Amino acid sequence: MQYFGANMPRPELYPVKKIVGFDHQMIDAIEKWRGKQRPIPNASEAIRKLVEIGLASAHRAVLRTKKATDASEMAGQEIDRLGDPSATDEERQLRKRRLIKGPKEFRDIRRPKG
Repeated sequence: MQYFGANMPRPELYPVKKIVGFDHQMIDAIEKWRGKQRPIPNASEAIRKLVEIGLASAHRAVLRTKKATDASEMAGQEIDRLGDPSATDEERQLRKRRLIKGPKEFRDIRRPKG
Protein backbone atom coordinates (compact mmCIF):
# COMPACT_ATOMS: atom_id res chain seq x y z
CA MET A 1 0.00 0.00 0.00
CA GLN A 2 1.37 3.40 -0.94
CA TYR A 3 1.24 6.33 1.41
CA PHE A 4 0.55 9.77 0.03
CA GLY A 5 1.40 12.51 2.49
CA ALA A 6 -0.40 15.84 2.83
CA ASN A 7 2.04 17.55 0.46
CA MET A 8 1.98 14.73 -2.08
CA PRO A 9 -1.21 14.54 -4.20
CA ARG A 10 -2.52 11.12 -5.10
CA PRO A 11 -1.95 10.40 -8.81
CA GLU A 12 -5.18 10.35 -10.78
CA LEU A 13 -6.07 7.12 -12.55
CA TYR A 14 -8.38 8.99 -14.94
CA PRO A 15 -6.99 12.52 -15.31
CA VAL A 16 -9.29 13.63 -18.15
CA LYS A 17 -12.68 14.75 -16.86
CA LYS A 18 -15.78 15.28 -19.00
CA ILE A 19 -19.18 16.57 -18.05
CA VAL A 20 -21.87 14.39 -19.59
CA GLY A 21 -25.62 14.84 -19.37
CA PHE A 22 -28.11 11.99 -19.06
CA ASP A 23 -31.88 11.86 -19.01
CA HIS A 24 -33.68 10.04 -16.17
CA GLN A 25 -34.31 6.96 -18.28
CA MET A 26 -30.59 6.57 -19.00
CA ILE A 27 -29.66 7.08 -15.34
CA ASP A 28 -32.24 4.45 -14.34
CA ALA A 29 -30.74 2.00 -16.86
CA ILE A 30 -27.20 2.66 -15.56
CA GLU A 31 -28.35 2.20 -11.96
CA LYS A 32 -30.12 -1.04 -12.86
CA TRP A 33 -26.95 -2.33 -14.56
CA ARG A 34 -24.81 -1.23 -11.58
CA GLY A 35 -27.06 -3.14 -9.19
CA LYS A 36 -26.44 -6.39 -11.05
CA GLN A 37 -22.64 -6.09 -10.83
CA ARG A 38 -20.51 -7.63 -8.10
CA PRO A 39 -18.92 -5.75 -6.52
CA ILE A 40 -21.24 -2.85 -7.24
CA PRO A 41 -19.18 -0.15 -9.01
CA ASN A 42 -19.62 3.53 -8.29
CA ALA A 43 -21.45 5.56 -10.94
CA SER A 44 -18.26 6.74 -12.68
CA GLU A 45 -16.84 3.21 -12.87
CA ALA A 46 -20.17 1.90 -14.18
CA ILE A 47 -20.36 4.53 -16.92
CA ARG A 48 -16.72 3.89 -17.93
CA LYS A 49 -17.38 0.14 -18.11
CA LEU A 50 -20.58 0.60 -20.15
CA VAL A 51 -18.77 2.90 -22.59
CA GLU A 52 -15.96 0.33 -22.86
CA ILE A 53 -18.50 -2.45 -23.56
CA GLY A 54 -20.28 -0.29 -26.16
CA LEU A 55 -17.06 0.61 -27.97
CA ALA A 56 -15.93 -3.03 -28.06
CA SER A 57 -19.33 -4.06 -29.41
CA ALA A 58 -19.21 -1.38 -32.10
CA HIS A 59 -15.73 -2.53 -33.12
CA ARG A 60 -16.96 -6.14 -33.43
CA ALA A 61 -19.93 -4.96 -35.53
CA VAL A 62 -17.58 -3.13 -37.91
CA LEU A 63 -15.44 -6.27 -38.25
CA ARG A 64 -18.54 -8.41 -38.88
CA THR A 65 -19.74 -6.00 -41.56
CA LYS A 66 -16.31 -5.95 -43.20
CA LYS A 67 -16.15 -9.76 -43.20
CA ALA A 68 -19.65 -9.99 -44.69
CA THR A 69 -18.72 -7.46 -47.40
CA ASP A 70 -15.50 -9.32 -48.20
CA ALA A 71 -17.36 -12.64 -48.39
CA SER A 72 -20.01 -11.14 -50.66
CA GLU A 73 -17.34 -9.72 -52.98
CA MET A 74 -15.51 -13.06 -53.10
CA ALA A 75 -18.77 -14.87 -53.87
CA GLY A 76 -19.54 -12.35 -56.62
CA GLN A 77 -16.14 -12.87 -58.21
CA GLU A 78 -16.55 -16.64 -58.14
CA ILE A 79 -20.07 -16.44 -59.58
CA ASP A 80 -18.74 -14.20 -62.38
CA ARG A 81 -15.99 -16.74 -63.08
CA LEU A 82 -18.42 -19.67 -63.19
CA GLY A 83 -21.30 -17.83 -64.89
CA ASP A 84 -22.92 -18.93 -68.13
CA PRO A 85 -21.24 -16.91 -70.89
CA SER A 86 -24.19 -17.54 -73.26
CA ALA A 87 -26.64 -15.72 -70.90
CA THR A 88 -27.30 -12.03 -71.38
CA ASP A 89 -25.60 -9.58 -69.04
CA GLU A 90 -28.96 -8.80 -67.46
CA GLU A 91 -29.67 -12.51 -66.85
CA ARG A 92 -26.18 -13.05 -65.36
CA GLN A 93 -26.70 -10.10 -62.98
CA LEU A 94 -30.13 -11.43 -61.94
CA ARG A 95 -28.70 -14.92 -61.28
CA LYS A 96 -25.77 -13.45 -59.36
CA ARG A 97 -28.07 -11.32 -57.19
CA ARG A 98 -30.27 -14.36 -56.42
CA LEU A 99 -27.27 -16.50 -55.50
CA ILE A 100 -25.69 -13.89 -53.23
CA LYS A 101 -28.91 -12.88 -51.48
CA GLY A 102 -30.16 -16.45 -51.16
CA PRO A 103 -33.72 -17.75 -51.45
CA LYS A 104 -36.46 -15.29 -50.48
CA GLU A 105 -37.80 -17.71 -47.85
CA PHE A 106 -34.47 -17.54 -45.99
CA ARG A 107 -33.94 -13.80 -46.47
CA ASP A 108 -37.21 -13.10 -44.67
CA ILE A 109 -36.10 -15.00 -41.53
CA ARG A 110 -32.51 -13.69 -41.33
CA ARG A 111 -31.79 -11.43 -38.40
CA PRO A 112 -28.68 -9.31 -38.04
CA LYS A 113 -26.43 -10.36 -35.15
CA GLY A 114 -25.72 -7.79 -32.58
